[in-house]
Amino acid sequence: MPRNRPLVVVGDTLLDTDVEGRASRLAPDAPAPVLDVSEEHSRPGGAGLAAVLAGAFCRDPVRDTLPSVLRAERPGPDGFAGQDPERPEIVLVTALGQSRSDQLVRDLLAPRVTVLELPLRGSVPVKTRLCADGRPLLRVDRGGGTVGPVTDEVRAALAGAHTVLVSDYGRGVAARLRAELAVLAGHTQVVWDPHPRGEPPVPGARLVTPNAAEARALCSDQYPDLDGDGPHGHGRRGAALAAEWRSAAVAVTLGRRGAVLARPGDEAPLYFPPLQEADGDPCGAGDCFAATAARALADGALPEEATHEAVRRSGAFVAAGGVRNPALWGGVPGGAAGHPAPAAPGRGPGGSLADARALAADVRARGGTVVATGGCFDLLHAGHVGMLQNARRTGDCLIVCLNSDVSVRRLKGEGRPITPEADRISVLAGLDCVDAVAVFDENTPERLLRELRPHVWVKGGDYGTERLPEAATLEEWGGRVLLLPYLDGRSTTALARRAADHHGAARESTDRPGVESP
Repeated sequence: MPRNRPLVVVGDTLLDTDVEGRASRLAPDAPAPVLDVSEEHSRPGGAGLAAVLAGAFCRDPVRDTLPSVLRAERPGPDGFAGQDPERPEIVLVTALGQSRSDQLVRDLLAPRVTVLELPLRGSVPVKTRLCADGRPLLRVDRGGGTVGPVTDEVRAALAGAHTVLVSDYGRGVAARLRAELAVLAGHTQVVWDPHPRGEPPVPGARLVTPNAAEARALCSDQYPDLDGDGPHGHGRRGAALAAEWRSAAVAVTLGRRGAVLARPGDEAPLYFPPLQEADGDPCGAGDCFAATAARALADGALPEEATHEAVRRSGAFVAAGGVRNPALWGGVPGGAAGHPAPAAPGRGPGGSLADARALAADVRARGGTVVATGGCFDLLHAGHVGMLQNARRTGDCLIVCLNSDVSVRRLKGEGRPITPEADRISVLAGLDCVDAVAVFDENTPERLLRELRPHVWVKGGDYGTERLPEAATLEEWGGRVLLLPYLDGRSTTALARRAADHHGAARESTDRPGVESP
């Protein structure tokens, strides 16, 4: 994205408040739970949250491909960027009034995005969730108002936008700016996150992102025959909506099942399954999806690439704690007083991975055995898999300490690794026997091991203990080294050599006269 052209988020900002506590008894005068309040924290919601998320994610998220990946030189990644000079400016166009709630929204947004206000006669909508042990019991809604006229400052911001994300919550901002947005869609990328009570997307939108329930509701009258809850049914609804809205593509989000992407008239939409099963609070996941897709499109991605990235990011967002993740708000959940809510350790449904530090600490606290192993795992082969499976059987969790690309190149020489770090992480994380992956940049993982403190350090092959520099480190806390054999004849070097020999033989055969190249 050109640095002098911002990403502009347009829509209704809300104030979301969570009242946290415990509910261990019923009221004496009614069969209602009594919530003993322990803390309360507020954050921007709606378009305000989408704008914060659009500015929070790293521009080039290679080193945090999975939320479980742990770099030894810094805390485990949370999916959010720090002070990144390459991050584009995010401008939020929204309506705010003069109440205390509106001022709180201003204060929460000010450090994170540039806010251009439309006048609001009334107050910002406030949604309060009463939560017991992190689970919502009840939501209370109040506030709202009428959006005033469009200002010249807002028109200028829209005219200078590289990409526009419309985060419509049906409260009047998108309706007020509809004429300007309709003109923009003819020459500017517009991503539209719709709402059943809001405006339909303007014709020409590059991507529209309804969730499954919204897509079903929007199709129920005109397309009653488009039934089915599988990817194909959702895709047909997406294709029908894309044709009706005259948008380039529609991505129907399916929550923990991923998303489907359809274009007008598509008979076979693209299905993007989740890369991890995220078992957490889904509040804000839709905003995360739309914000990520808008950022990706702004950075030159195709709708297919943007949808893939949005599925990945929104899953990581939920797995990391969602809107309650302290990293999103500078260390404090929701921008107000509270305690960090760490991700639940252990494996989630479908193979999602927990943070390696938290996993090791949890297993130790329960009296279990933490097992770790390490290596480059450049070309994963049967010898690796057999060793990893056997290593997992020796304890209650297995953490793989993976050499980074820099480390592999230093150890193996130029041309290595053959498989880049992010792909090696994904392959290892896909194995049922692997509970977490931790990446280190040094030649050997002693510093990382001191953080994880495993009970058992497993190595494959014909190593002797005296040849393992990690052995002395393990002894510091009473850990031990366990050697497991590889399958004979399996090694990355041998595999790479066979591939090179086969490629050379194939080229030699095609170079002979009369032999055509396949």
